[in-house]
Amino acid sequence: MQPTCEVAHILHKIGKGIDSIGLNGWQLRTLSAIKRCRTAELGGHVDACDGCGNISISYNSCRNRHCPKCQGSNREEWIKAREAELLPVSYFHVVFTLPSVINSLAMHAPKQVYDTLFEAAWETIACFGKNKGVHLGMISVLHTWGQNLSLHPHLHCIVPGGGVEKDGQWKQISSDGKYLFSVKAMSKVFRAKYCEKLKEKLPEQYLSIRKELWGKDWVVYAKRPFGDSRSVIEYLGRYTHKVAISNHRIKAITDQTVDFVYKDYKQSGIKKVMRLTHSEFIRRFAQHILPKRFVKIRHHGILSSTWKRSKLKNLQEKLHVKVTEKKVKSKEPPLRKCPCCGEGRLFTISVFFERGPPVNDLGTSRKTTSCIVL
Repeated sequence: MQPTCEVAHILHKIGKGIDSIGLNGWQLRTLSAIKRCRTAELGGHVDACDGCGNISISYNSCRNRHCPKCQGSNREEWIKAREAELLPVSYFHVVFTLPSVINSLAMHAPKQVYDTLFEAAWETIACFGKNKGVHLGMISVLHTWGQNLSLHPHLHCIVPGGGVEKDGQWKQISSDGKYLFSVKAMSKVFRAKYCEKLKEKLPEQYLSIRKELWGKDWVVYAKRPFGDSRSVIEYLGRYTHKVAISNHRIKAITDQTVDFVYKDYKQSGIKKVMRLTHSEFIRRFAQHILPKRFVKIRHHGILSSTWKRSKLKNLQEKLHVKVTEKKVKSKEPPLRKCPCCGEGRLFTISVFFERGPPVNDLGTSRKTTSCIVL
């Protein structure tokens, strides 16, 4: 079911008032793309059904990774690529969270703060693996938001419950597969590694918050292992291509305010409704627009692309995994079913750009749809 309220609607409501929020050029450019997504401003194409003859107009998507409407196909493609790489071992979900004292620094130097988070988290996992005599792997996904759109930088990580020894043999970390590493120990190592790196990259800023960084315990959370490989895939689909807020959570938009649903984890995850002005909602949303070309999903160790290209196939064979070759993407666009009759196939009969659909097509079209451009 399509949501009735969207982030794009809020951007249309705020209009030129967005200039007073204090956003940078990259954030404004991203929000502009979200505002124009799947509208005539981005152009589109006209399709005809070879069955019922219906003509439909489809508008192009912005394909921006921060857009709530453009992540579905990206997520599915990424998941399919990971399915062929899974190992028949237990996988753990580990979360590394930065303390709130770093939030102001993250707003002014996001690349350095988030790069350091990735580096410190992986070095922490790799360090504990080395102590066990194995080379581990990890897939990490950056999330910067809390449920109420506040800044809350943290990494969701998938870590196999074992690793590769120097002779290339697989070694399970624990016999029962239910325990990874001590959370308290990981928290201390993570804090030390992060602070050391932050001191190197941003020495002045580090010194100004040094006391607060070391004054509190840092949080590393490790869940019980996934049930099976399918559970890992379901997890990946839930977290890898999320944006700060989905359109389905936005419940009402007035001329001045926005209402959206959030979970209050301080009260056992009970659902509540938060009301913000247009400006405050967009300000919070824009906090989570990542720097240009910043990589938010990273693969480390035995799950890195370099390692997988040369050694994954051998490891899978040793673990008796049936190795399947990755399917080569077809250059031909997939056949699409007609949304009107559900049986016929759609064929593109014309393409239009920012000027909007041809006038002669508007008179014969019986259905207008929104879809990602092929």
